[in-house]
Amino acid sequence: MNPQGCSRAICARTQPHALLGAREESLTSDADLDLYLTRQFLPWRREGERVLIAAAEPNVANLAWFRAAYDEPHIVRIALRDLQREIAKRFRDRLSDDAVFSLWRKMPSLSARRTVTHKQTVVFAAIGIAIAAACWLWPFLIVQMLVTAMSVGFAVSATFRAALALLGGRRREVCVPPSDESALPNYTILVPLYREARILPQLVRALSALDYPRDRLDIKLVVEDDDEETYAAAEALTAQGPFEVLHVPYSLPRTKPKACNYALRFARGDYLVIYDAEDRPETDQLRKAVARFREAPPETACLQARLAIYNADDGWLARMFALDYSVWFRALLPGLGRLGVPMPLGGTSNHFRTAVLRAVGGWDPFNVTEDADLGIRLAQLGYRVSMLDSTTFEEAPTRLGTWLKQRSRWLKGYMQTWLVHAREPVALTKRVGLRGAAAMQMFLGGTIWSALFNPVLWLIVIVSCACSHPNAERQIMDMLARIAGLGLLTANLMLTGVALSDARRKWVLVPYGLCFIFYWALISVAAYRGLWQLIFKPSYWEKTPHGHSRRTGVPGP
Repeated sequence: MNPQGCSRAICARTQPHALLGAREESLTSDADLDLYLTRQFLPWRREGERVLIAAAEPNVANLAWFRAAYDEPHIVRIALRDLQREIAKRFRDRLSDDAVFSLWRKMPSLSARRTVTHKQTVVFAAIGIAIAAACWLWPFLIVQMLVTAMSVGFAVSATFRAALALLGGRRREVCVPPSDESALPNYTILVPLYREARILPQLVRALSALDYPRDRLDIKLVVEDDDEETYAAAEALTAQGPFEVLHVPYSLPRTKPKACNYALRFARGDYLVIYDAEDRPETDQLRKAVARFREAPPETACLQARLAIYNADDGWLARMFALDYSVWFRALLPGLGRLGVPMPLGGTSNHFRTAVLRAVGGWDPFNVTEDADLGIRLAQLGYRVSMLDSTTFEEAPTRLGTWLKQRSRWLKGYMQTWLVHAREPVALTKRVGLRGAAAMQMFLGGTIWSALFNPVLWLIVIVSCACSHPNAERQIMDMLARIAGLGLLTANLMLTGVALSDARRKWVLVPYGLCFIFYWALISVAAYRGLWQLIFKPSYWEKTPHGHSRRTGVPGP
C-alpha cells in the first residue's frame, strides 16, 4: 500500500452485497488480514485508476486511514455481516491454519501439540527404569515407599483443598454493576456449538435476557463446517438479536478451543466472554464484569464467574455434580484467587480483556481442557485471574455414560495441562514464584495423582483384609494396609468435610456430601479412561450432549 492522495467520495447508504460486483482477489493480501479485521474493510475492485473499498465502519479514523493509504479511493458502506463473510471466504485457509497452529508457532513450549517432549520422555523413562531396578534389588522397601508416596500425595492434595475451601469461603467482594449505559464498551460473546440445534432457542432466550445495550453486543454463534442442522437453526434465529453465525472450516483437531480461536479473529469487543450452549448467565453479569475490570489492576486479564447447576433434581448423579461444582467454584477457585496463585479456569463464563487474550495466543486447540491450560498460561505470562461475583447456571449430565465421557475429557486435559506447564519447572518457578509453582503442583497435579491412586490404595486395603498370608508376608501387607488406610482416611475425611461444609448452604445436599467417597471412585474410573485416551487419542474431543434435563434453566439447588 502506497499512501498517496485522497478522495472524499463515499456512499453514505449501506450497499447490498450483490450490487458491489465481483471482488478482485489480487487486491488483498494474507499479510494484511489483521488490518482488514481491525479496520473492517476490504479492497474490492478497481474502477479505472481508483480502488473501491467496501467498509463496514467508515468512521472518521478509518476514513482518514483509507484516504492516506489508497490513491483516490471510492469508499462504499457494506453490512458488517457481509464483509466478515467475505473475509472468511477469502482467507479461509489462513484463518483455519492460524486457529490450529498460532499458539504453537508463538510459544511451542506452552503448546500441547506435542503431548510429551523428548526431555520428558527421557526423564519418565529414567524414573521408570530406576524404580524397576530398585524393586528388583529391594522389593519390599520400594513397594513400601511407593505406597507411602501415594498415600502422602493423596493426603497432601486433600489437605490443600481443605485449606483452599477455608480461605475461599470467606465473604466475597460485592460487585456493583455500572448504571451509565453510555460508558459501557463493546462486549463479544462467543458460543461454540456442535450439534446443538435443539437447545438453540433456550440459548437465544438466555442471551437476549442479558441486561446490556444491544448495539454494544457482538454475539457470535460458532458452528462447525459440517453441522448444517445447527447452522440452519442459528441462521434462523439471528433476526432475534445481535447474533452472527460463524462457519468454522473443517480441520483437525476438531476441538472447542480451535473454534474459539477462529472466532477470536472476528471479535470486536473490548471484552470477551465464553458461554456454552446450555448456559444461563445472570442478567447483569456483563455489567458486573465491566465494573470489576475497571477497578482491577491492568494485569487482571480474566474474570471467572461462578458456575452452578440448575437441574440438580435430576437424580443422584446430578446432585453430586451440583455439589462438586459448588465446591469448585465457591470454595476452591476463590481460595486460589485469594492466594494469588495460578488458577485453572472453568470451561465457560470466562471474561477476558480481548487484547490480552490475543496477546497470549488465545486457546490451545490441542488441549481438551483449554480453559485450565489458559488460566495457568496467563499466570506464566504475568497476568492474573480473579473471581467474578456472578453466577452462570449449567446443565449437569444425568446419564452415567455422558458424565463419564465428560469427566474423562476433563481429566485427560488436566494431564495435558500438567505435562505442558511442568516441562520447565525452573522457568515456571521464576514466572509464578515458588508458592505459585507449589500450588499448581498440589492442585492440578494433586487432582491427577489422587484420581489415579485412590483405587490402588483401596485395593491394597481390601486385599490385606481379605487374604491370608504367611507371617512375614502378613506383616508386610499389614504395614502397607495401614499406610494406605491412613492416606485414604485422611484424604477422604478432608474431601467429605469440604463437601459437607459447602453443602450446608443447601441442606438438601448434606446427605450427598456423605456420598462423596463413592463419587470419587467414579472420578478414578474417568481418570484411567482419560489416561488411556491421552496415550492413544490425546486431542480427541468427546462431545457432551445437552438438553436432556427435565428443567430448562431455572436455578436449582
